[in-house]
Amino acid sequence: MRIRSYKPEDSALLAKVIHEAVHAVGKKDYNLAQIDAWSPEPVPSDKFHARVSDGRSVFVAADRDDKPIAFIELELDGHIDCFYCHPNFAGRGVGKALYEQLESAALKAGLPRLYVEASEAARRFFLRAGFTVVRRRDIWRNNIQIHNYLMEKSLR
Repeated sequence: MRIRSYKPEDSALLAKVIHEAVHAVGKKDYNLAQIDAWSPEPVPSDKFHARVSDGRSVFVAADRDDKPIAFIELELDGHIDCFYCHPNFAGRGVGKALYEQLESAALKAGLPRLYVEASEAARRFFLRAGFTVVRRRDIWRNNIQIHNYLMEKSLR
């Protein structure tokens, strides 16, 4: 595995990574209706690409064939937007390596803090990375209530 920057041709595979991760990993913490509301289908690749083309940094973990297996996004203000790993690679240190790359970039950029709205599984990950829970957030997706956690970490 290596970590590299996002390329436009990654968009379709990364959209699938999100969908497959939500459905495989999410089922440990959310019910089927919540999972289906969270990701009813993969986002179209053109919409995925448009969303990540706003100046944010997107770090991609790729396999030996350069196929994307996971990614993490850092917005200019320190917000971590998406962080997903294909279920076949979960628990192998891929997420940790991606997060370390993101935190290094945030420190180089002089960001004072990082913050994220984390799912249950991501909450556990971010707690291990030194984040604190600010509050639980109950939100609605596709007319279904789901929750996540606003979390933050000071970089100073």
